[in-house]
Amino acid sequence: MLSVGIPAPSFSLPDQNGQMHALEDYRGKKVILYFYPKDNTAGCTKQACAFGELYPQFMEKGAVVLGVSKDSVASHKKFEEKYGLPFTLLSDPELAAIQAYDVWQEKNMYGKKTMGVVRTTYLIDEQGVIQRAFGKVKAAENPRQMLDCL
Repeated sequence: MLSVGIPAPSFSLPDQNGQMHALEDYRGKKVILYFYPKDNTAGCTKQACAFGELYPQFMEKGAVVLGVSKDSVASHKKFEEKYGLPFTLLSDPELAAIQAYDVWQEKNMYGKKTMGVVRTTYLIDEQGVIQRAFGKVKAAENPRQMLDCL
């Protein structure tokens, strides 16, 4: 996990509609950048839906929500449509941002070691500096936790 107080690594990734997004596009706004393992899984769905429910409150506080996983643009589109998600999902199959933000780590699932995305959320300020970093977050509680940080 990256340290608080450092500049957030730059990225340029496609969203669920194939449009490119760079971190620099959000200068002047707070960014909730959350990394999650996989679309349409129980924990990831709870987290995304909770961010969706609270999204108007994030907007009121001048913040945008960006979800990132290694799923494809098409997978993100289905996920967005199935749950009516109002925020941007970024596709990172090459692991560029995932590795830059140090969330690609060894995981232990039922005694089997694999590499994967560790659920992590960053709060990035208007100048692009990491203000808060939360690793191994609880999916259902993380959106409220982030709103409270604002």
